[in-house]
Amino acid sequence: MACPCRIQVFHADAAHARQVCERMRDEVLRIEAKYSRYRDDSALSRINRSAGDERGVVVDDETAALLDYAAAAWRESDGKFDPTAGILRRVWNFRDRIVPAAEAVSALLPNIGWQRLHWQRPRLSLPLPGMELDFGGFGKEYAADSAAGIGLQAGIVSGIVDLGGDVRLLGPQPGGRPWRIGIRDPAQATRAIASLALERGAIATSGDYERSFEFRGQRYSHLLDPHDGWPVQGYASVSVLAGQCLIAGTATTTAVLKGIEDGRKWLESLGLPWLAVHPDGRIERGQAPVI
Repeated sequence: MACPCRIQVFHADAAHARQVCERMRDEVLRIEAKYSRYRDDSALSRINRSAGDERGVVVDDETAALLDYAAAAWRESDGKFDPTAGILRRVWNFRDRIVPAAEAVSALLPNIGWQRLHWQRPRLSLPLPGMELDFGGFGKEYAADSAAGIGLQAGIVSGIVDLGGDVRLLGPQPGGRPWRIGIRDPAQATRAIASLALERGAIATSGDYERSFEFRGQRYSHLLDPHDGWPVQGYASVSVLAGQCLIAGTATTTAVLKGIEDGRKWLESLGLPWLAVHPDGRIERGQAPVI
């Protein structure tokens, strides 16, 4: 998952707890192996290798369900949440702090756009050579929910799955105490800018601080607008509470990609508790009694 991960469960039978925890860990690793764009043997790489072949590929039920979810997220976000936009990493190099030429960005745009896909269960076609799918926008969150589901089915009612700050809770700590979840300060990685008490459900955070740099007075974040290929100028971070980590993660990413005004409207329309941090450090809350 390319991030610190933690699974912690409690049960009266320590051996059972250990066994379930291992199964949950294996589930996270299974999903990573299946949907990693960095593995040549992954299901996602198989799909991407088929780009340009109008016959496409037949996918399994799990992948089909994720594609259906991605289609819904793209539609509801007005195209801002778009798993085809991952090809922009070919020209954006945040590690070396390189701003690409405008022509290089523009050259990729014809291969971006979920509407260009041909998806009819169980067959998916990426009709244009060079197109790709990237599940990085929701793969971690899906893995957190899936691992939590294994724990719950095994009778675990107290535990936490934390995959790089995308958190799914199985239930409160032993004795009924809530978990205390900190929200990272975008300006200071070792500091929490806010915290909340949570017994169950999920919280996810998206922010422009994860991979960003400044060049000639302009800040460039890794959150790229699929419509023009350039970093968005919006909230520094957004956190959302939901029943599932997948829902929370999609909500936060979409809110950041929409910019501050449209992002706020989007968050308010969802009816979920949220917390957003402005670039200047100001905090804005929705559903304030909960957070």
